[in-house]
Amino acid sequence: MTLQPTAIKQTSPTELSLTWSDGHQSRIRLTTLRDSCPCAGCKGETVLFRTYTPPPQDTRVPGRYKLTKAEPIGNYALKLTWGDGHDTGIYHWVYLRSLCECDACVAARQNPE
Repeated sequence: MTLQPTAIKQTSPTELSLTWSDGHQSRIRLTTLRDSCPCAGCKGETVLFRTYTPPPQDTRVPGRYKLTKAEPIGNYALKLTWGDGHDTGIYHWVYLRSLCECDACVAARQNPE
């Protein structure tokens, strides 16, 4: 069975909550989501042996951390739109799960087995 969310909800002005098909409840701060945007414009990319490294992001841009829309992309990802107009990040389920900030996930990342 493929891991995917069964519920996605913005639980506060600063946090997104996801319930997963295995029962896990993820909490992710919107600042974490926006600062971890996986798009090429935010993270860079390498194509045909050329690397694009984006300039540092201005975290003071108005609306940067305001989530205005969340839409599923097929059965594999979530596209987020932010108050500053940024909407090119496609957050795959595995990537979203890796960003979980619940106590258990934070502890597991700090003490990998």
